[in-house]
Amino acid sequence: MKKDIDFPPVEGVSVAIARNKTPDGSFEWRVYLLNHNGYALKNVLITSKGYGLKDGESQKTSTLRHLIDEVEANSFSIIERIDPSVFHLCSEYWVSYYIGVKIYDKKFIFLPESIIESNLFTIEMLDLEGVLHR
Repeated sequence: MKKDIDFPPVEGVSVAIARNKTPDGSFEWRVYLLNHNGYALKNVLITSKGYGLKDGESQKTSTLRHLIDEVEANSFSIIERIDPSVFHLCSEYWVSYYIGVKIYDKKFIFLPESIIESNLFTIEMLDLEGVLHR
C-alpha cells in the first residue's frame, strides 16, 4: 500500500512556467521540469491539472499525464505548453520519478494569478523569463 512506501524528500528538482518570444512578438508559454542534480531522473511521470474559480463559478481543466523517460543531470525537459487564459487557476504538477530503485514524489502548485509580469525573472538554466517553483 502507498502508506508502506518510503518517499524520500525531493531535492534539486523544480518546475517552471516560462515564456519565449515568438517571431511575431507574442509570447509562447511552456512548463518545464528542471533537474539541478548531478544525476539523471528516470521514468518521470507528471500529472497536470488546473482548478479554481472564474466569476464565482468552479472551473477545472482536463487532467493530463506525461511520461519522460529520462531528464539528464543539470538539464531540463519540456512538460507541456500552457495558455495564459488559465493563469487565474491553480496549476498543479504532481511529479514522480526514480533515482535508482527509490521513488520520489512531489506536488508543485502555482497559485492563481502568480504568473504575472512582476513575478517573472530570468531562469538561468532555461535562459527564459518565468516563475520557478522549488
